[in-house]
Order: sequence, then C-alpha cells, then structure tokens
Amino acid sequence: MQTPTYAPTYAPTPGHVHGPAHALDLATELRLPTNALDYTILGIYFVVVLGIGFAARRSVKTSLDFFLSGRSLPAWITGLAFISANLAATEILGMAANSAQYGAYTVHWYWIGAIPAMVFLGLVMMPFYYGSKVRSVPEFLLLRFDKGAHLLSSLLFAFAAILIAGVNLYALAIVVEALLGWPQWVAIVVAGFFVLAYITLGGLSSAIYNEVLQFFVILAALIPLTVLGLKKVDGWGGLTDSLTASHGDDFVTAWGGTGIGSDNPLGANWLTIVLGLGFVLSFGYWTTNFAEVQRALSAKNLSAAQRTPLIAAYPKIFIVFLVMIPGLVAAVLVPKIGTSGSDLQYNDAIPYLMQELLPNGVLGIAVTGLLAAFMAGMAANISSFNTVFTTDIWAKYVVLGREDAYYVRFGRLITAIGVMASIGTAFLASSFSNIMSYLQTLFSFFNVPMFVVFIVGMFWKRASMKSGFWGLLAGTTAAMINYFVLYKQDVIGIPTDQGANFVSAIAGFVAGAVVMVAVSLFTAPKPEAELQGLVYGTVSPGMAEPPAAGDDAWYRKPALLGWGAVILAAACYIPFSF
Repeated sequence: MQTPTYAPTYAPTPGHVHGPAHALDLATELRLPTNALDYTILGIYFVVVLGIGFAARRSVKTSLDFFLSGRSLPAWITGLAFISANLAATEILGMAANSAQYGAYTVHWYWIGAIPAMVFLGLVMMPFYYGSKVRSVPEFLLLRFDKGAHLLSSLLFAFAAILIAGVNLYALAIVVEALLGWPQWVAIVVAGFFVLAYITLGGLSSAIYNEVLQFFVILAALIPLTVLGLKKVDGWGGLTDSLTASHGDDFVTAWGGTGIGSDNPLGANWLTIVLGLGFVLSFGYWTTNFAEVQRALSAKNLSAAQRTPLIAAYPKIFIVFLVMIPGLVAAVLVPKIGTSGSDLQYNDAIPYLMQELLPNGVLGIAVTGLLAAFMAGMAANISSFNTVFTTDIWAKYVVLGREDAYYVRFGRLITAIGVMASIGTAFLASSFSNIMSYLQTLFSFFNVPMFVVFIVGMFWKRASMKSGFWGLLAGTTAAMINYFVLYKQDVIGIPTDQGANFVSAIAGFVAGAVVMVAVSLFTAPKPEAELQGLVYGTVSPGMAEPPAAGDDAWYRKPALLGWGAVILAAACYIPFSF
C-alpha cells in the first residue's frame, strides 16, 4: 500500500465555487502534444518490464522464491524497491497539488511523516519480522497471538490491498485519459495486464526489479520538470519572493503559523502535525504495511533487511523537493490555480508543467515516469496480496499440507484474480469525490488498528493471546464508527475529510489499546518460552545470527544509517523554519 505516504485532502478551500473536486480531475485542455518519439519511449519501457518478468521467471523454483525472492536480494535492491513501492503517482500528483494549495507545509509528510517511522521499522521492528522467519506481517501475529488475530489481520489486509490497488489503477486511468486521450477502461485494462504479466511470471523478484527500474524512470521524469520549473521562475529566490508576495510568509515556511489557535494555509497546528501525522498515521503505515515490509523480508540476511527501509529513507528525504517545487512553481505561473478564477485544479500542477515546459522525448520520459509510478504502487499491493492470501489464508485455513509447487501455482492464480478484483475496485474508487481522502480513510481503518496490536504485543509480554484479535477488531470498528456514523451523519462537527481521518486514526489507536489491555487482564498470557524473538528484550535464533562477511563496514551498520537519516531530516527543516 503506498501513498501513503499520507496524502492530504485536496478538497477545495472554503468558498470554492466548483464544489468538491475530484482528486485527479485534470483539465480537459491539458492534452499533451505527444508524438511518435514519446510513444516509442513508452513502448520500450513496456517491453523492458515484460523482459524483466521473463528473466525473473527462471529463478522461481519454490514458493519462497515466488513470494519472497528466496530471501536472497541485496539491501540496495530492496531499499530502492521499498521507496519505489511507496512512490506511486498518486503521491507525485497529490503532493504537487498539496504544495500548490498549502505551500512548503508539504515537507511534513516526508521529514516527520515518514523518516522517523522508517527508521523505527529498520532498527526496532525488522529484527522481529526477519528474525522470526515469517513470510508476511499477519504471520507474525499468528506467532505472537493466536489464529483469531492472524485470520482477521490477513482478511483485512487482503481486502485493503485490493482496494488500494484499484485506487492506483483508477488514478492511472484518469491521468492517461487526460494526457494521452486513451479511454479510461483501456488504460485500466492495459496497465492491469502488464502488472499481471510480470508478477505472474517472476513473482516478487520481478516486481522488485521492475520497481528499481521504475524508481529511476520516475526520477528521470521529475528532475527535468523541477529544474525547468525553477528556471522559469528565476530560481529558488524568485520562486519564494513571488509566493511570499502573493500568499504570505507562512506559505514558504514549514512551521510558520502552526501555533495552537493560529491560522495557517494548512489549517493544522504543530500538535496535530507531530502526533496525528508524525506518530499515529505515519507509524501505522510504515511499520505494518506489508506492501512495504515484504521488500525488506526478501533481503538476504538480517542486516540487509534492517538496512532496507534505512536506505530508502535517504531518497525519501529529498524526493519532497521533486514534488513540492513543481507545485510551488505552478502556484506562481497560475496565480489563481484551484480557484474560480482558473480552469485548473490544484491536481493539474504536474500535467500543466509537463505541457508547458517539456520538449518531446523528455515528455515521453515524463509520461512513462507517471505510468511507472502507478504500476509500482499497484504491483506492490498485488504482490503483497498474493502472498498473504496464499500463505496466510489458503495454505493455513483452506487447503493444508499440499506440495510446495501447488502453492506456487495457486499464487499465480490468485495474482490473476487479484488484478481482476482491483479492476473492479478501480471503478468503485470512481464513486468517491476525492481519491486521496479515500486512501487516508483506508489507512485509518486498516493500518492504524494493526499498528496498535503490533506495538502493544511487541513491548508488553502480558498481552494475552486473545487480546490481538479483540484489539484489532475494536480498533477497526472504532475507526469506521467515527467515520461513517459520527462524521458522515454530522453527529460531531469535523470540517474536512482529512480532519475526520485523523480523528478516526486516533480513535482506532486508543480503542485498540484499551481493549487489548482490558482483555489481557482477564485472559491467559502466552507462555514466556513462546515469546522469544517476538517481544522486545527477547532474542530468537534468527535475530542472533552472526553478521555476514563485510557487514561490519560503517555504511552497513543499521544504527548509523538510521540516526543519520533522522539527523539529516531534522536538519532539512532549518532553512524552512524562518
């Protein structure tokens, strides 16, 4: 599940006469002047994608190969795949839109809304995941709690993965229709076919190697757009001067106006940013989202698994500039973007700059980069879905004890079923007026309750076997009641979907924790001998494995990488704080 990153709500500002804007409704006049050269670049990319799938097929001999790449991949490969799986085009378009609307506040979704949680995953949680030799995040709950927690988490994750894969497909269809003129259903089917083909052929290895390719294609699309955009507005100085004059000083700062009770373009104070975004949603997403964690579990040893999210943290720190600056540039070039005075919505920022600034050839790379980003996001969710459904649902509760080859075949079959289902949920996503709010809602329903179960179970030995199931159920139910009953029925006054999602996430976290504690006090704890490697302060044989040759180099030490990322992210705030 990517996005999130935690994409904000892109509802119009108060008084906007257009009414609720679709998250990716692109202006019809943004049809790009693509030519044969651009389509050739796009065609070459699709050929390479399928070629990687065929090449990876040769390495798939067991279910471990298909679902976790045989736990054989180096850290730099898994690290780039980790960040690419998150860097979906919904983030690229959405965060540029966020910047055009709210300014430099976008940096919070990266430096406090991602980096600390990624470091926590690498340093604290990966030893438990990898050391226990689980093949999925729900399987860890089976070891720590019981079958009830395992089955419920598996079903919830599989359902969420298909919903989010559908969001990526639908968003892709909207963009392709606007930029290239393809009908939506054609874009959905074509993209779905290519993702189905390369995952079915090569399993997770194919998805991961394609995600590494897609990472560089995405950068090749965003870097020229950022550089040419800055040149268009006379550099960073000209950009900030123009925005300060038109939007005020706070628009180009990270913390300006975020005091409690103060007004600012984002409409959030520092406490909401730190606790709501920086802790509840951030940690809930990054530490339990199997679409991300699966990349680390495919690493060749524990050190490489720990370094996977830490390596990914470094490009994550700087990618914000490649999505924020184009949004800020669009706010200068189209001063009334997103208002009744312009035909362009905030979501049109990236396509507008592509149309205005990029020559043919580079334009083809940019379009390919957007398609690559969507496919990376969808592939991450489909590859995690087929693993969870096959290993955690089918092999444990439906068809038990079959030969390994059977589960590889079933994994390929369920991949096809998952893609077909995601095509259906793509059309479901079209019924929501705001895709990014829809994604945030899903995160509050599924990721946050799972995070509280993990965090309580990992740090409290007394958490009983039954508490995992009831905590997960209570957290998910509380989040849904807050959203569908209290918010949607106007029982409590929350001004925006984004605000409702923050409250839902907090409600799910608190409800899950309270119920886990209550249930644990009245039910039996798991025997302490069975908690080795599953609770903080205990060690399993897998966690105590000796470091591989060469892993003593400073740049391969997870602690140094992790703290380095945190310090670098904190330092990046300095020029945006005054």
